[in-house]
Amino acid sequence: MIAPERLKTRADVRHCGWCGLRLPEDGKVGRPRRYCSQSCRQRAYERRSAVQRGGLPEDAVVLSAAELADLQDRLFQLRCAAEDVATAVDDGAGPLELKNLAAAVVENAHGLERLR
Repeated sequence: MIAPERLKTRADVRHCGWCGLRLPEDGKVGRPRRYCSQSCRQRAYERRSAVQRGGLPEDAVVLSAAELADLQDRLFQLRCAAEDVATAVDDGAGPLELKNLAAAVVENAHGLERLR
């Protein structure tokens, strides 16, 4: 079980609005950062401009075919890792094996946090 103080810090973690990297902790003055670098900020602006020109809703998510294929591959890996855990439980796996399988699920899930 995760300690409550650890849950609080996970909720406070912020990620770049473009690349998904974890943003550094800033002071409490001013607006919170949305991007990790000027480059990410520029790419996000370019994407928003392209979406507006295309007549798509402002909250639309646009992925290239390669990005979509990569996302689908990572989702498949996550599903396979979760199925491995379920199979191990049905087969009566020990705590150490389940712990290792759960770690694989967490690792796959972390890979999904970054869309680009």
